[in-house]
Amino acid sequence: MKDAIGIFYIENGKTRGIDNWENQEGTDIIYEVIRVIEGKVLFYESHYDRMVNSCILSNTEFKMTKYSLKKDIELLIESNKVREGNLKITFKSKEKVLRIFCIKHSYPTTDMYKLGVKTILYYGERTNPNAKIINNNFRKDVQDKIEEKNAFEAILVNKDNNITEGSKSNIFLIKDEILFTSRVELVLPGVTRTEIINVAKKNNIKVCEGNVNADTIEEFDALFISGTSPNILPISDVNDIKYNINHKLLRQLMILFEDTIKRQINV
Repeated sequence: MKDAIGIFYIENGKTRGIDNWENQEGTDIIYEVIRVIEGKVLFYESHYDRMVNSCILSNTEFKMTKYSLKKDIELLIESNKVREGNLKITFKSKEKVLRIFCIKHSYPTTDMYKLGVKTILYYGERTNPNAKIINNNFRKDVQDKIEEKNAFEAILVNKDNNITEGSKSNIFLIKDEILFTSRVELVLPGVTRTEIINVAKKNNIKVCEGNVNADTIEEFDALFISGTSPNILPISDVNDIKYNINHKLLRQLMILFEDTIKRQINV
């Protein structure tokens, strides 16, 4: 199955027909997934900065400027007439191949936002959590466990028994009107995660970035997932533990984040 969808993709600045597509293999692929809403790229500068940071962490030279990459993304959006969806940027460091292409997306349903989703704890961690590098073996192991337990997402627990992040998301916890999340050095610093923290601080919501031991997870009032596709998605269960999906602070953050998105696309 092709990783890319649509009619065209961009490779090293050139527009190519999807019939020319061949999937890439290897552990040297650095990537970003970006959301498009109403034909506009969401949080572009943050995604670019993270792409550059992932390259630095993996000792890879990335010469594409912020302006040039944005122009290529806009060309892809225009060529494929994208109004809503997800785009993926990949950089295969050994061959110096930069691709931008449309990918299949799956957004949470209205009921998921209303009722929350089930998650599980998964005892495992990424080898280089700050860098967004494809690791198909780790991803498959986690996905197999998610499907086995009929869950939406897996919350990763590291060797120190601390909660870090989701397998494809970041995790936030709420207790006593305080927003908790793992230390940034233990996770892939998601763009949505960063924006949520900024929104919280601007609205005088206390944020605590620190270690959260998995054995204390029952002590929290509410949890949620954050990411490019889900934005802010309430968690109803972690294993057999139930959480308040209608917590006031959780619902407040959902509204505040939606307002942030609206301002982005209306600029």
